[in-house]
Amino acid sequence: GAEEPGMEAEAQELPLGCGAGGGSPAAGRAPEGEERREPQPASVSNGGDEDGGRELVELKVIWNKNKYDVKFCLDSTGAELKQKIHSLTGLPPAMQKVMFKGLLPEEKTLREIKVTNGAKIMVVGSTINDVLAVNTPKEAAQQEVKAEENKKEPLCRQKQHRKVLDKGKPDDVMPSVKGVQERLPTVPLSGMYNKSGGKVRLTFKLEQDQLWIGTKERTEKLPMGSIKNVVSEPIEGHEDYHMMAFQLGPTEASYYWVYWVPTQYVDAIKDTVLGKWQYF
Repeated sequence: GAEEPGMEAEAQELPLGCGAGGGSPAAGRAPEGEERREPQPASVSNGGDEDGGRELVELKVIWNKNKYDVKFCLDSTGAELKQKIHSLTGLPPAMQKVMFKGLLPEEKTLREIKVTNGAKIMVVGSTINDVLAVNTPKEAAQQEVKAEENKKEPLCRQKQHRKVLDKGKPDDVMPSVKGVQERLPTVPLSGMYNKSGGKVRLTFKLEQDQLWIGTKERTEKLPMGSIKNVVSEPIEGHEDYHMMAFQLGPTEASYYWVYWVPTQYVDAIKDTVLGKWQYF
């Protein structure tokens, strides 16, 4: 019936709250007079998470059919959000239009404009590469066409043009002045041939911003803006006259050809149609 030495000492060494007072073996029971405390869950703010004391909000950023889930500080400004969008999309802040219930103000915080969890942030804008990839303007397109034409044989030697040029110079064509540039005359340019060998005249209606192409059968009234390019080349053996084409569509079939254009009017025609207006 004697207690073994050391048992009393071992009971005293149990940590507080893990052993009962008075040597009771009930493990995990709180000392008498105290309730056992369970671990409390972390408090959740109306902004979602906290990072180093900063309140975060969950956003859905939508740009160019792409969606990004973003956690962002609720006390950051619209300008700072633009920087974040830049890191996600590569879209420079200056080229961003950020929408949340209207245009997002750069100087206000997300809290001030009442952004909440799950808010959708719409972004509109193009990257620099997108801008550079936009369709080339008329002048660049004209240079590309010229470069392509230079690789080929002269236009006046091509079979499709020879059948018209071999008819010779029309008797009633307007006189040419080689080495001189003149403004467009007040009367139509007449006496020329079209691709089918019929007579054609060009009338420039500047007040209506139109080019009228007239034949015996009908007159086509073309807005200047619909003409994508103008191609011309001197006729071999008759360099004081040009053959000229107006590009009305994307393919070669859309070129309207005119032959025996007096050389002094060639530059004025191009500048008028392509919108430079330097002769007026």
